Order: sequence, then structure tokens, then C-alpha cells
Amino acid sequence: MRKGPLSRLLCCLSIICSAALADPTPVSPQAVGIEELQRRLQASEQQRAALLRQLQEAGTTQVEPLRLDNRRLQAALDKQQAGGALDLLSEQQRWFVIGAGVALLSAVCGILASGGHRRRRQWLN
Repeated sequence: MRKGPLSRLLCCLSIICSAALADPTPVSPQAVGIEELQRRLQASEQQRAALLRQLQEAGTTQVEPLRLDNRRLQAALDKQQAGGALDLLSEQQRWFVIGAGVALLSAVCGILASGGHRRRRQWLN
């Protein structure tokens, strides 16, 4: 046998054995980057879910009093509208109209009580 091919054969055999004993999946820098990104994505999704739960809880606690107040005001409005005519006059205007009605009624009663004829007033002399 020749020494040349035997030494080449042993060299090739040692390379093949070392490759077989090594990790079967070579790790590239891109694979490490993808794994890191997947890990960060999972952590971000967990954080987003936690923040979403907090937002829903905070929104519920802030919105509920407003809903109750809205229902109370809506019920008061429905009650007032169902109660009859809308109040078009303020309190002060209402008293003014009542006073004017009383003055007009007393003037009409005074005219009717005098009998309809004019008397000569003595204080005009």
C-alpha cells in the first residue's frame, strides 16, 4: 500500500468523526437572533395582556359612576316630560304672571261692582 492515500483516508475519517460527534444543528447568528426576538415577542405579548386587563378594570371603575349618573338623569328627564306641560317660565316670571292676573281680575271686579254708571267724584270739585 501506498502511504499517500492512507494518510488522506485517515484525515478524511477524522474530519467525518469530529463532524459526527459535534452538535447536529449548527447555530447561525440569524438563528440566535430569531430565538431572541421570539422570546422578546412572547414577553411583550404577556405585558400587553396584563396592561389590557388593567385598562379594562380601570375603565370599568371610572365608567360605572358615570353610567349610574346618566341613568338617574335620564329617569328624571322622562319623569318631567311625562308629568305634563313643560315649564316655559321661570319662578320669577310665574309670580309676575300671577300678580298681573290678580290685578286684572280685581280691576274687572271693581268695574262690575260700581254698577256701570259713572259717578261724579267729589274730590274733583
